[in-house]
Amino acid sequence: MSLTILQRRAGAELAEAMADIDSLLEAVERADGQRPLSDHMWLDLRQGGRPGFAGLLGVQEDHDHLVAYCQVSRGNESWSLDLVVHPHHRYEMTTIGPEMLRAAIDIIRVEGGGHVHWWVFEPTPTYASLAADIGLSPGRTMLQLRVQLPLALSTDIETCAFRVGTDEAQWLEVNNRAFADHPEQGHWSTETLASRFATRWFDPKGLLLHHENDQLAGFCWTKLHPDTTPHLGEIYVIAVDPNFARRGLGRALTIAGLQHLSAEGAPVGMLYVAADNLAALSLYRSLGFTTHHTQRAFVGDVQ
Repeated sequence: MSLTILQRRAGAELAEAMADIDSLLEAVERADGQRPLSDHMWLDLRQGGRPGFAGLLGVQEDHDHLVAYCQVSRGNESWSLDLVVHPHHRYEMTTIGPEMLRAAIDIIRVEGGGHVHWWVFEPTPTYASLAADIGLSPGRTMLQLRVQLPLALSTDIETCAFRVGTDEAQWLEVNNRAFADHPEQGHWSTETLASRFATRWFDPKGLLLHHENDQLAGFCWTKLHPDTTPHLGEIYVIAVDPNFARRGLGRALTIAGLQHLSAEGAPVGMLYVAADNLAALSLYRSLGFTTHHTQRAFVGDVQ
């Protein structure tokens, strides 16, 4: 297999490859029931050529489609790495994986190195071996939970839709306080928020805000996935300002978000939660959520 590396390229070069990358990502989504690449990495691919972005294409001469795609994206404090292999070639993972991953790690090393995390859908011993080969070890485990909608439960908590151009500063303050120690959701900037607003799925009506005495106390940000089977409604981000903790707002906002998603036509609610977040798991289980699948991060430092 030969590798074609797209590193910090934009315009025609990236556009020429985008159709092939999209075809690969769509094939994987059909096979796995979920879109590959995190939101941060997806935006980097779509915006193309930003500092800290690199894409690697895995091509075989006798195939008219991409065999694999590997991407690295620099985040706030670390690098994200993802490897997407065509479903027809996953039996070749032990051959494709090492070549693609080592090339990606070499790019990170040339760019000055740093902390790396690679999220894997339904990790197997093969993925653990590939991770160890590039110096990564098992880190956090995330669960995707799902629940049938509409819920039997309801809430009367008052919420309002996000006002673009008005609510950004207060939202960022609450988000960054609530996720101060979170590697992905913490330390967001105006630019980070604006990049999410620029996505086709963003709807300000789906970002529910709850105020107490004119102070933003918490929010539930929802996201619709109309192209999935079944049609999913996601609790994308939910947070309560630490000053308003232990008042039951998290539960009420979760129910409010699910009510909104059901009203928008989603028959299934979905969210992600850390496997060791026992308090959150207990809350979501009490609402009827069950585990759909597991994702694991393999992490390490590249010098």
